[in-house]
Amino acid sequence: MAENLDWSNLSFGYIPTDYNVRCYYRNGSWGELEISSTDTVNLHMAATCLHYGQEAFEGLKAFRGKDGKIRIFRMDENAKRLQSSAAGLLMEKFPVEKFKEAVIQAVKLNERFIPPYESGASLYIRPLLIGISPRVGVSPSEEYLFLLFVTPVGPYFKGGFQTTPFVILREYDRAAPLGTGTYKVGGNYAASLVAGKRAHDMGYSNVFYLDPKEKKYIDECGAANFFGIKNNTYVTPSSTSILPSITNKSLMQLAESMGMKVEHRPVPATELDTFEEAGACGTAAVISPIERIDDIEESKSYVFSKDGKPGPVCTKLYHKLRAIQYGDEADPFGWVTVI
Repeated sequence: MAENLDWSNLSFGYIPTDYNVRCYYRNGSWGELEISSTDTVNLHMAATCLHYGQEAFEGLKAFRGKDGKIRIFRMDENAKRLQSSAAGLLMEKFPVEKFKEAVIQAVKLNERFIPPYESGASLYIRPLLIGISPRVGVSPSEEYLFLLFVTPVGPYFKGGFQTTPFVILREYDRAAPLGTGTYKVGGNYAASLVAGKRAHDMGYSNVFYLDPKEKKYIDECGAANFFGIKNNTYVTPSSTSILPSITNKSLMQLAESMGMKVEHRPVPATELDTFEEAGACGTAAVISPIERIDDIEESKSYVFSKDGKPGPVCTKLYHKLRAIQYGDEADPFGWVTVI
């Protein structure tokens, strides 16, 4: 099947591959990694993941370089973030080394599905951690399943690296101020579906969320972190409800290495007026430059691209990070694992 794929026209969707990797936590310890060729999971109907949301996941990518080598980007950071999510939902943490072993195993087993270099596509890796013990009362599971599958994907946005508009909708929150916003759990995404659909129906790429407590500070752009550029400074919000993006963390380091100042702090929404460029960042799109943000309630529009094209700093950061991921440039930060 992989031989018949149109690599240059892949969507960001699920395509079946050959194998996935699984591991069970039972009787107080994690077992050995298991290879499976089935794409279904047999679950008890009272499993805690189904009823009480004991579920966390990750997303990372593997890339085929011009030299034919396969590179996996920052999987140690994803392993640590999954552990953070597990702790936040009182789930058993999956060991970092076992996580990395599972990623490498799944990538190697499905190597024929890694898109060729010139296609601009990549292999998306989805680790999942779920509670599987049957519970009727609200309490944590005693048993867990770690599952990791891969699928080839194209750009998250059909046009690739291009600007898109966002809209501020104050009647919706992505997460509670001291809730699960800092964890990568399915409930946060389910909670965003209604707001996201409304934004899409209005012609926007997604919702631009303000902080859930006061509606005064910038929170997230849909399911991505926000950053703004001004006066040779990379500014990105900090709060108790933002998921720490590994892409954003990488961009902050890149910005510093390019001689920019980096500020990670609460960012008032009124500061949007001062940014020369703005973007949403995450694993799927890397950077999605923001054309404008419309604040309908305030009858105001913050415009970051008058010609509809990405700004120079967003463009430079995007191409620099992609060059490291694909092996076109040296990796001075030790982000890439070559297999």
